[in-house]
Amino acid sequence: MYKSVKVDKKLQYSLILLLIFLMVTYIIKVYFEPFFIILVLFALAKPIYNLLDRFGLFNNNINAIISIIIVNLCKRIYFYGLGDNMKNICIVGATGSVGSQTLNVIRKENKNFKLVAFSANKSYEKTIKIIEEFEPEFCAITDEDTYKKVDGYCKTFLKKTHLLLGMKGINFIVEIPHVDLVVTSIVGMIGLQPTMRAIEAGKDIALANKETLVTGGSLVMQAAKKHKVNILPVDSEHSAILQCLRGSSHNEVEKIILTASGGPFKGKTMEDLRYITPEDAVKHPKWDMGVKISIDSSTLMNKGLEVIEAKWLYDVDYDKIQVLVHPESIIHSMVEYVDGSVIAQLATPNMELPIQYAMNYPERKQRVIEPLDFYKISKLTFDKPDIKNFKCLHLAYEAGKIGGIMPTILNASNEVAVQLFLDRKIAYLDIANIIEESLNRFPNQTNLDIETILDTEKQVNKYILSKYQ
Repeated sequence: MYKSVKVDKKLQYSLILLLIFLMVTYIIKVYFEPFFIILVLFALAKPIYNLLDRFGLFNNNINAIISIIIVNLCKRIYFYGLGDNMKNICIVGATGSVGSQTLNVIRKENKNFKLVAFSANKSYEKTIKIIEEFEPEFCAITDEDTYKKVDGYCKTFLKKTHLLLGMKGINFIVEIPHVDLVVTSIVGMIGLQPTMRAIEAGKDIALANKETLVTGGSLVMQAAKKHKVNILPVDSEHSAILQCLRGSSHNEVEKIILTASGGPFKGKTMEDLRYITPEDAVKHPKWDMGVKISIDSSTLMNKGLEVIEAKWLYDVDYDKIQVLVHPESIIHSMVEYVDGSVIAQLATPNMELPIQYAMNYPERKQRVIEPLDFYKISKLTFDKPDIKNFKCLHLAYEAGKIGGIMPTILNASNEVAVQLFLDRKIAYLDIANIIEESLNRFPNQTNLDIETILDTEKQVNKYILSKYQ
């Protein structure tokens, strides 16, 4: 859609002149009086833009895209030189829970981060507010009706944000040349393809999409190594592990300990769980999360997915990954070393901290959350997970150990089952039963690529929906 397009000669010459002008002003800025050249820049920038606009260079979609990219590259070179004083951010899934909290971090650190692009689905009002507040260059919208409404709004109020439609739009924004970091906070396996595209474009990834590593862990980590990009976990547990591992070598690690709150149904019997409603399951006792991840937390599937993530992120065997229930959610995870030492990361339960850590990595910045008050905490408790009544955790371990396509089947069946539960088509306990049934039904495959993973997801979805919908 965006490739092999003929560009006007008029556009090329105008933008080359603009690039030369800004490069010259940058050189003068460095070696001569900076205040003078800043005044010159601000005096000439608006007339130059208006001149380009009068030629109609911003009316054509392709010309507008190229113009926006080059003009903003020039701005970045002028104001920040060739260094990395400010990071340009792309958020895939900006209107969801993690995406919204990422925007909060950008608000609090607006001198460090600039929102260049984001994607949205059906949240019209949130999308408009993001465009109004952050004035991003690009917005990709997957829902066609929402796209039309936002497009109408932008044209009416003369917004400069360029809109793109569908997955092609998402794949485009993650590859924008001047984007430094892509935050993948979109929910579900839909996040795999844009994450891979971003890695291949050389972008560091702040990863909140668990499904990416669960289904394509080997492919993702190989691509990250090949393209020399960082995969920086955004969830609190893996951010904690990343911090606990800093300065240590791989052979010093005895095991990784992932903590879990236990969810809203900790201590419930099998009989109690028969009558759980969607409203009950989304009420997490500690964290402010989206609907799907809240359900996963209640079934312990969220922790199971994190176990598989840990295997790929930190290159450890499943036998060295332990889950520990910690209801207070103060210790976010721990690393035990071969000498018996245990290093833990503690913090107030707030997703903005792991988001901030990933966005600033490897540096730390001034806190965006409330500090811990140890006098109020008083005690920290721990327990073993109940895998008898919450067997999703056990199923995740088993799928991970088998490997191949099994984690994809696990994840795909869980996604469909959770949605069926939210739609009140199945009972709460049926979620785990459907996952187990799917793992037993579909054969394993070991030679994986993205097409195989996505095709398997479709097969699992079709099978479950044909039986339970």
